[in-house]
Amino acid sequence: MDLHRQQRRLFRACGLLIVVIAGIAFLFRSVPSPALAASVTIVPAGTWNDNRGTLIQAHGGGITKVGSTYYWFGEDKTGESSGNAYFQNVPCYSSTDLAHWTFVNNVLTKQSSGDLGPNRIIERPKVIYNSTTGQYVMYMHVDSSSYGDARVGVATSATICGNYSYRGSFQPLGFQSRDMNLFQDDDGTAYLLSEDRVNGLRIDRLSADYLSVTSAVAVFADYEAPAMFKLNGRYYLLGSHLTGWNTNDNQYITATSLTGSWSSWTDFAAPGTNTYNSQTTFVLPIVGSQGTTFMYMGDRWTPSSLGTSPYIWLPLQVSGANIATTWHNSWTIDTSTGLWQDAGSTNYRIVNHNSGKVLDVSSSSTADGASVLQWTWHSWTNQEWSLVSVSGGYYEIVNRNSGKVLDVVSSSTANGATIDQWTWQSGTNQQWSLVATGGGYYKLVNRNSGKVLEVSAYSTADGATIDQWTDNGGANQQWTFVSV
Repeated sequence: MDLHRQQRRLFRACGLLIVVIAGIAFLFRSVPSPALAASVTIVPAGTWNDNRGTLIQAHGGGITKVGSTYYWFGEDKTGESSGNAYFQNVPCYSSTDLAHWTFVNNVLTKQSSGDLGPNRIIERPKVIYNSTTGQYVMYMHVDSSSYGDARVGVATSATICGNYSYRGSFQPLGFQSRDMNLFQDDDGTAYLLSEDRVNGLRIDRLSADYLSVTSAVAVFADYEAPAMFKLNGRYYLLGSHLTGWNTNDNQYITATSLTGSWSSWTDFAAPGTNTYNSQTTFVLPIVGSQGTTFMYMGDRWTPSSLGTSPYIWLPLQVSGANIATTWHNSWTIDTSTGLWQDAGSTNYRIVNHNSGKVLDVSSSSTADGASVLQWTWHSWTNQEWSLVSVSGGYYEIVNRNSGKVLDVVSSSTANGATIDQWTWQSGTNQQWSLVATGGGYYKLVNRNSGKVLEVSAYSTADGATIDQWTDNGGANQQWTFVSV
């Protein structure tokens, strides 16, 4: 046996001894860690009922947090279809964990006449709080049955889920307004995001009391279903192409100032998935004691039965100017810590951007030290992987066939160090972060070395080596996760 193998085996043996001494918690990862003890499971496209056992009606909605409670507003589309989508109510639900929702009140209800009367359209209600006036302010899309009015409506209440007083509607700055949203900046300044079919997607500044629009800020190409969030001084604006009730690949742009310059529009979900068959409605920051998760909220419209349209909620990965999301059959979120993880029910093929081939354990081996390489997808479990959250926002990447994890050989920090599979030992050479690069792709960054997972030498061949290398932005260092 050569010296390298002796050192390696000694390292592995020491690692295993440390695990044993640390206790059996490391050996049974299905037991939730203390940090995630309050986690609840989110099932995108699942059937979501409120405390009454009634299907939640909050379509096209948004969430406002007050203290430790989240309040979800949306459209009541009970019994509606795409040809009969008339206003009924704007319900308000409350939750402290984002999974269990209590119906509180219909904060706006159908009236005998006017904007809220019969055969009227009220869509995408959003609520923000004005700390100066002490009022909760709701904006919504207001329209006729022919969509000829194209206005925004405003309502206010002194309490978050109280009865809102409707204050009327208008066309902001004289422009059409259909799909809309609100954004409140760090300094309290508020903005209306508004789709103007003639001129494009607009950002307009609201007055100090939030009851009117004062000035135009930016105008873009015509996207609908806008949503915006901010992180570390950068603004992220999401939107949908105009395809009616049919879904499409939604996109995003970023800037460090609302007036620009803005980046080019690019996909944030895997191209061709039609944003996992959903349309953007809101992005919710879930701020906790250990981190912040930005949650994409989308609607999967069912035109023949709008009231049964499922909600698609997925965690966003945010890195610099890039965001991305992958599909999860289910995932967990702890609103107290702000941390999320895949619930373990989703397996993926991990596809290289350059070659189109997938991560594969050589010869379907279940042995420690088996090589990881790339290969054409053939639907075997040695090509399927799951994500298990560990501390600090990192993951172990677990092979479905062997139960072993992606591992940098001998904890090397060198360029070109190869990747194998090994029994989980909680080593940082077995931990990876997912850094979004745009278009639904990620860099997989090793916690120990800081280097990224790549296909060696840009190879597109079956059997090409997988190693680690300094990030150079190459397509051979970018990966997408496709659920299987």
